[in-house]
Amino acid sequence: MIGPVSAPGLGAIRSAAERIHGVAIRTPLLRLNAEQAPAEIWIKCENLQPIGSFKVRPAASAILNVPADQLARGVYTASAGNMAQGVAYTARRLNVPCSVVLPRDAAAAKVSALQRLGARILFVSHEEWWDVLKNRGHPDCAGRFIHPAADTDVIAGDGTVGLEIFSDLPDLDTVVVPYGGGGLSCGIAAALRGLGSVARVFAAEGAHCAPLSASLAAGHPVEVALAPSFITGLGAGRVLEEMWPLAHSLLGGALVATEEETAAAVRLLFERHRLVVEGAGAVSVACALAGRAGSGRVVCVISGGNIDADRFARIIGGAGQ
Repeated sequence: MIGPVSAPGLGAIRSAAERIHGVAIRTPLLRLNAEQAPAEIWIKCENLQPIGSFKVRPAASAILNVPADQLARGVYTASAGNMAQGVAYTARRLNVPCSVVLPRDAAAAKVSALQRLGARILFVSHEEWWDVLKNRGHPDCAGRFIHPAADTDVIAGDGTVGLEIFSDLPDLDTVVVPYGGGGLSCGIAAALRGLGSVARVFAAEGAHCAPLSASLAAGHPVEVALAPSFITGLGAGRVLEEMWPLAHSLLGGALVATEEETAAAVRLLFERHRLVVEGAGAVSVACALAGRAGSGRVVCVISGGNIDADRFARIIGGAGQ
């Protein structure tokens, strides 16, 4: 069994920031334009990264720390789509082979992006995909496996978001972060803790699948049902065992947004800020607008904007998800 992952220290996160400079960009922190909001809400726009997602940060952090002789054999990952793009984008920049293991129902926009980036795609069932994450590898893929969450270099890359948030808004009270594998929320929490911030960091999940909320309530990892939803990339039905100790110790809790609240947040972000945001990226804003993150200065991380165009048009038009 793979043991728990260690949280990166502030020095490791700062080193990751140096590694990824020039690959990832520093994204803006904007005050959300929303009347009668229950808090002073700010949005960290990671949907503006080159691949439309924060995942370029952890992918570059991990890949650029692989020894050159190993890197020449290539890299691969298992992902719902965004980490796959981060790995493929970084591999293409370095001119090394890349493969990605995707669940068969991965969003079409993410599949199209991976094809454009030249990645070899292996489609599998959800169960096989989860096994790749647990076992850290697939027999049909060559090269270095880059775990999407449970890796210290990956979490250090995620933590660079926390460095930027604190630099722009040091007196923040709360950060709300979409929770998939847990790397982003735990990385941000580790960075803020290292910087001496007392801000609370909450995970945000969709009501269609909220394994962290259920696990925190039970006091140990539990499995929950995964319902069909437009909120893809969040919730695999369970919490990664090796990430549980970090999530349990670093996070202040988990918040849950409904599909209706999330769709409304997607619409609001487009109408007020002209931002294209996927469902998984909007759950943080949905939770904050519903008042679940409390009052004060609340930063919502928008983790990505890789949503299928037809789905986005339906949501913006108010015709459902």
